Amino acid sequence: ATALAEPLRFVDCGSVDGSIREVNVSPCPTQPCLLHKGTSYSINVTFASKIESQGSKARVYGEMLHVDIPFPIPEPDGCKSGIHCPIQKGHSYSYLNKLPVKSEYPSIKLIVKWELVDDQDQMLFCWKIPVQITS
Repeated sequence: ATALAEPLRFVDCGSVDGSIREVNVSPCPTQPCLLHKGTSYSINVTFASKIESQGSKARVYGEMLHVDIPFPIPEPDGCKSGIHCPIQKGHSYSYLNKLPVKSEYPSIKLIVKWELVDDQDQMLFCWKIPVQITS
């Protein structure tokens, strides 16, 4: 059964070189998203670029007590994640990736912070959502 992805309420944390249109995490029927250990979640971000860039790279963090802990994702290269590179100014893109929640992660509430940087290390997008990791 496929759960429909609802656009999430998110906090923009410094998208300078792009503007976010929509953030989807599925399955996540209600916010904060309940992330079950041992499950992989689909991430879909629609954004418009304000710049040209040859490449793009994702960085994902779990934010706890104002500390950013790097969250490994299987494919950090944005150009292999639904974005046709080079990125062109004024174009809209759909960024697609997976967020694997490992079974050894603790059951806690935290903030997921997802950044996509261009080849000048500037933010194409940065968004944050609260999540609850659960078994």
